[in-house]
Amino acid sequence: MWFDEKNNINKPLRYAVNQKTPFEDEQDDNVILEPIVFEDGFLSVPRTNPVLQQFLHYHPQNGIVFIEIDNEKDASDEIKDINFEVDAMIEARKLTIDQLEIVYRVLFSKDPSTLTTAELRRDILVYAKKDPEHFINVIEDPTLKHQSKVRVFFDKGILMLKNNGKEIWFNTPSNKKKMMNVPFGDDPFFATAQYLQSDEGIDSLKLLDSCM
Repeated sequence: MWFDEKNNINKPLRYAVNQKTPFEDEQDDNVILEPIVFEDGFLSVPRTNPVLQQFLHYHPQNGIVFIEIDNEKDASDEIKDINFEVDAMIEARKLTIDQLEIVYRVLFSKDPSTLTTAELRRDILVYAKKDPEHFINVIEDPTLKHQSKVRVFFDKGILMLKNNGKEIWFNTPSNKKKMMNVPFGDDPFFATAQYLQSDEGIDSLKLLDSCM
């Protein structure tokens, strides 16, 4: 069945080699049916068989069970992916030492202080090549520096995760109390960054900054 949005009806499809249309209600009663056979997962439809082309085009499993080969589209998509990768690699190479550390903390959730500059740059270049879209999104995030600061708070031990990451606790010389609960399903570091940027969390941020 193919849904005709213009007329708001379902139209039955049927491939018949002696008909001029793939729609059953537009065919006559003298139909000749033939199987459609994919050989080694491939089906070549000549331009002299437009009915089969139309049948496959309208078929509801088009794009799910089978897809149409479009070399031009495939090449365009590949070029887009390559350009995205190149752009990400260029941006990764342009990062300063400070920026490398910030991005590393956000991407890997680890303390970069134990790594050399070469190791940092290598790991970030590899990440940019592997997942260019996410890398670009991270470095273009205006809250990147703040997120990195939150990671430092945890790296330095002045904030702690407790109760399987469901609670954030202070661990400063003057404060050992619970700061917040992590909303269900949220990343604890992202949730902490959001809280510390809110009006409610501004005093907590000042306290944490004073301990750095």
